[in-house]
This record gives sequence, C-alpha cells and structure tokens, in this order.
Amino acid sequence: MLKMRELHEVPVLYELMTHPEVFPYVRQKADTLDEFYFVTRQTIESEQNRELISRTILDEFGQPIGTINLFDIEENHGFLATWIGKPYFGKGYNREAKDMFFDELFFTQGIDGIFMKVRKTNIRSMKAVLKLPYIALANETYPEVFTKINPDEEIYDLFVISKEGYISYKQFVPVEATASDIEVS
Repeated sequence: MLKMRELHEVPVLYELMTHPEVFPYVRQKADTLDEFYFVTRQTIESEQNRELISRTILDEFGQPIGTINLFDIEENHGFLATWIGKPYFGKGYNREAKDMFFDELFFTQGIDGIFMKVRKTNIRSMKAVLKLPYIALANETYPEVFTKINPDEEIYDLFVISKEGYISYKQFVPVEATASDIEVS
C-alpha cells in the first residue's frame, strides 16, 4: 500500500495530481511533467537528508494513486500532506494510507507528533480529518505553530496527532480490524 518514492512513478502521479479537484490541495505542485520529475528527485534527496518522509500510495494492484508526506520535520514533529487522485476518492485509500504511514512514523521513524493544517474552506479535507479518532484540534495547544501557519489571517485550522494519542487509540482497536473495518462517527 505504501512504498518509497521512485522516479518511474512520476508520469502516473503527475496525471492524477493535475486533476482540477486535486491540484489546488497539493503541496508540491508542478505545472509540467519535467517539473514534477525535478520535484520528485528533490523529495527523494530531502528524505535522504532526513528533512521529510515521503511515500507513494498504491492501490490493491500496486499502481500509484497518490502520495503521503511528512514535511518540515523539527524536534520530531512535522506537517502531514496527502493527496489521492480523483478516481480513488471515497474508496478508503486515504484512511488506510494514513494508518500505515502513522505506524511507520511513530514506531520506526521516531516521530512524536504530526501536525495537519487544514484550510477552513476545504470541506473534503476537514471531513476526512474529523474522522480520525486520535486527532486533536491544536489551535490553542500549539499557539506558536498556529501563528506560524496563519501569519496574517486565520486561513487554517491546526490539528495534531501525538504519538501517545495514536498509541492509545491503537491499543483499543482489535488486531484483526483494518482501517476500512472501523466506523467513526
């Protein structure tokens, strides 16, 4: 479901990324295929320097369908950015990818917290974030980070997933359950 980023995936990911319902919400935008090759190469190098962690999201057939990333890693905290291609919206890939990525971040990469900034007007992302049972609104608990992402006006809400909160949640989820089996209201 997740794998290290590779250059051979660029054409497929670029096609998915440029869809008008996806492109506005992608952090690492590229206007051309060549530019996306360059951005992807930079991403791979930045991961080698421990500046970020980036994975390709795959469907059940092993085809690239999006990316999931932890950017701006400082003091074992970073910002999550995920996008999935339009044909894969609403099929549970986002939630499953997050669960796998969070397991890797907290249990093998030494990350203590994951920030998510969500544009207040991005209803699709806000709904997805609020479905995560281990997430907390962090506008007031991390005021310095909240101010940093909203320097002039409040455009984003800040959320955090703490390692402790995530581990606590995982302890209460039956081992045989998968992300798609868990209903969240």
